[in-house]
Amino acid sequence: MPWQAPPERMDGAPIWRYRDNPIINRNPLKGVARIFNSAVMPYQEGFIGVFRGEQTNGIPNIYLGRSQDAIHWEFDEEKIPFVDEEGNPFMPIYAYDPRLVKIEDTYYIIWCQDFYGAAIGIAKTKDFQKFERIENPFLPFNRNAVLFPRKVNGNYLMLSRPSDSGHTPFGDIFVSESPDMVYWGKHRHVMGKSSEWWEMLKIGGGAAPIETTEGWLFFYHGVTGTCNGYVYSIGGAILDISNPSIVKYRCENFMLTPEEWYEERGFVPNVLFPCATLHDAGTGRIAIYYGAADTYVGLAFTRVEDIIGYIKEHSVTRESDTEIGRR
Repeated sequence: MPWQAPPERMDGAPIWRYRDNPIINRNPLKGVARIFNSAVMPYQEGFIGVFRGEQTNGIPNIYLGRSQDAIHWEFDEEKIPFVDEEGNPFMPIYAYDPRLVKIEDTYYIIWCQDFYGAAIGIAKTKDFQKFERIENPFLPFNRNAVLFPRKVNGNYLMLSRPSDSGHTPFGDIFVSESPDMVYWGKHRHVMGKSSEWWEMLKIGGGAAPIETTEGWLFFYHGVTGTCNGYVYSIGGAILDISNPSIVKYRCENFMLTPEEWYEERGFVPNVLFPCATLHDAGTGRIAIYYGAADTYVGLAFTRVEDIIGYIKEHSVTRESDTEIGRR
């Protein structure tokens, strides 16, 4: 996995940016103006990813990319060819902000799409050749769906952020479970916005949670409003390993906030939007992939022990975090 040593001096959370960011620039392939909020994972001898490609006609869709080092990417020129259960073409009207999660022997792509309103789409693949869509898990309106990388208590778990039909000015994170990836229920509140300035408007799921001895390490985005628009930062929390509706620790400080030119300048300024991590259990290294200013893909690094220690040291939880999330 990609890695770069930390700088001699760091202020704040122990996360540092890749010095050669952004790793994906504008106009990455024919007909696509920008690639940003995207997800990657190891596959065979290299890496594979699903990428939000903002087409030059303004309609977002999902493209497949491959890499040997998880930094330099080659993309398929055509959108991912989704099919239905019978193998017939079944393309979404639009699709954006994908996540990619492997559970057992199956890879799941989760994204936001039109389902008579913004809602969650899911497809599965075992070989990245055939991409079969399965039933939409939730009614509109919903965004930021993130699957857990394994079943918990025998069921699949998925985080999501119920919303509205616009650019939602609110939002809390919920977790739902399913025995079969078709029927979803037992919805539980996980956590909501806080009084901290960087997440006082809304929050949403980011990368798939990482299983650790302390619980599920979870990177998410927090949003605040300013006189110049929204600002998206990256936050961190640790969820209970067997009941992740319970937040054990939640960092009151952001992990990263827009500071670099490619985060502050772009199609939508001041946006950091995490969608994926790579992690190595042996070394504890984590690489975080995030969309920057709805224009670029950035990469940052941390270590499991360091980031968990920082989250615990700066944790502030509220009753709505630590309760079971059922009312």
